[in-house]
Amino acid sequence: MGKRILVAVVFVPVIFLVLYGVAPAWPVALPIAVAGLSMLAVHEALWSTGFVKHARISGYSILLAGCIPFWVYFGGREEAALAGLFVYVVLLFCEAIASRQTVTLEKMGGAFFFSVMIPFFLSSFVRIRSMEHWEYLILMPFVAAFLSDAFALFAGMLFGKHKLAPHLSPKKTVEGAVGGFLGAVVSMLVYGAVLQLGFGKTVSYPVLALYGAVGSVVSQLGDLSFSYIKREYGIKDYGNILPGHGGVLDRFDSVIFCAPAIELLVRHLPAVLS
Repeated sequence: MGKRILVAVVFVPVIFLVLYGVAPAWPVALPIAVAGLSMLAVHEALWSTGFVKHARISGYSILLAGCIPFWVYFGGREEAALAGLFVYVVLLFCEAIASRQTVTLEKMGGAFFFSVMIPFFLSSFVRIRSMEHWEYLILMPFVAAFLSDAFALFAGMLFGKHKLAPHLSPKKTVEGAVGGFLGAVVSMLVYGAVLQLGFGKTVSYPVLALYGAVGSVVSQLGDLSFSYIKREYGIKDYGNILPGHGGVLDRFDSVIFCAPAIELLVRHLPAVLS
């Protein structure tokens, strides 16, 4: 627990520094940060699990993951996506053919899935950065995901009795999940009050409550989804880059699911009105 808190104390200011210190003056810093995070996450998903221990395929996949946030940043042109994916798929099949069928379709499909899904979902932050009121919106996925995780942890420790999904995550409880859900809703409402009282923004509290509710549900689903992968490959953590948390995927599994959900809500059901 102490290591988890220490990492949070160090990591949260880094997030604020990137979003509000560096990115406003140097906008490309955000896709750089998302690309770096995506590349580490894809490496963990493929290599640390042992799913694809093939240096070149992992390298192609990590490189593709690093390119996608920049593709989003520079406008997401269809021609660039077609060219990049075409080259990537051709390289995958070249490696498969040369491997004498030791590189299976399952491994190629998994590599493709992770190297596209993870960076494209995390690139929600890059897309949110281009929106009006971005400086208030871009923290919302973190508020929903991280505070849902935190409230679920403490609620589970205090009240947890009924296991939520023991075959995937033995420590998670129904009570913890409910605590995370309520905590995310309350946290989003508090965040709205800060925007209104501290920054003079007009906000919709019912919509913010919806953000918190949806964000918590998909965050917990993301956590369980990546736990499913860990259990399938018999590993406890994806890595040890973040002491007390594990790897990048252990910390950002909930954010990977939460960010696109919040982006879609922001686009179609705005909470910051003016």
